[in-house]
Amino acid sequence: MSTKYYHLTVKEVIQETTDTITISFWHPVHQAISYNAGQFLTIISEIGGKKIRRSYSMSSSPHADASLAVSVKRVPNGLMSNHLNDTIKPGDALEVMEPMGHFSPQLNPQQSRHVVLFGAGSGITPLMSIAKSVLTIEPNSKVFLVYGNRNQEGIIFKKQLEDLEQKHAGHFEVHHVLTQPQGVWVGMKGRINEGMTVVLLKQMGVALHNADFFLCGPEGMMQEVQKGLKDLNISPERVHQELFFSSPDAKNHDQPEEEESTLKAQTVVIHYEGNRYETEVKPHQTILEAFLDKDIDLPYSCQAGMCTACLGKCTSGKVMMDEEDGLTEKEIQQGYILTCVAHPMSKGVEIEIE
Repeated sequence: MSTKYYHLTVKEVIQETTDTITISFWHPVHQAISYNAGQFLTIISEIGGKKIRRSYSMSSSPHADASLAVSVKRVPNGLMSNHLNDTIKPGDALEVMEPMGHFSPQLNPQQSRHVVLFGAGSGITPLMSIAKSVLTIEPNSKVFLVYGNRNQEGIIFKKQLEDLEQKHAGHFEVHHVLTQPQGVWVGMKGRINEGMTVVLLKQMGVALHNADFFLCGPEGMMQEVQKGLKDLNISPERVHQELFFSSPDAKNHDQPEEEESTLKAQTVVIHYEGNRYETEVKPHQTILEAFLDKDIDLPYSCQAGMCTACLGKCTSGKVMMDEEDGLTEKEIQQGYILTCVAHPMSKGVEIEIE
């Protein structure tokens, strides 16, 4: 199935913190966009004469909110994040790709379980969606949120989280962790790490045998939390994560010398929407980058091998991927690849994209 695109009108822009906004959208006329808690939306906008795509997790819940919404935090030199924070206003129209992503809980009204969310900074956005969804659909479950920030001013959704705690008293607990708190702070200080993870889970009384864990934030934080969960013998099947990666603009395309002998310029053929495209992919390029440089508009979103928007099937030749976490073992065995992290390793590479 081909990817769907929408033009959505901005309904409201909320200033969450000094550097973060929430953008809510009207649904298209006579149509409601379907999505799952924890998924993301890819926004497409022309900036400086170039079409830029960036993915933002939805902070809204399909079960608790009338409008879908994304929250966008400024990042240094972030083309899209700064553009949206500086210019977006109600009534503006934005082109978006349909919601995507697999960072979603399996919801069941009959379930009674503990759901533990670990996040830091803007990693709160999909966790907010998940928290509201679980609290709405699973009245017998309990949600714990451990949320790290630099200081009180940086806490995104601070008031919303307080309101949710009151509304779902006994079913929702928030534990803030600050590295540089301002003034009087009686909460936890420092970074979320392995030791803190173990101590907190015991203090909160989490039923480890019947709990699901969702992690979103910087890679270092998630690695520390995973170590703590491993110490407690938590099954990896119960641990889900969403990595917030750097902007593709900041990627370093320089290849170490030892790889130059492996990666060579190769001609790649892509079959997409009934058309045949052919171009040379150089050693420093991914397959997607090479085709985009030729103004061939292939589907993509995150450019980090996470979302599968650029999924294709390699029907001949050999391809290497920098990152395989976005695919299942079965998909890899069947020849599926992600063009945004793929490089041709042989002559005669041909790829089919649905």
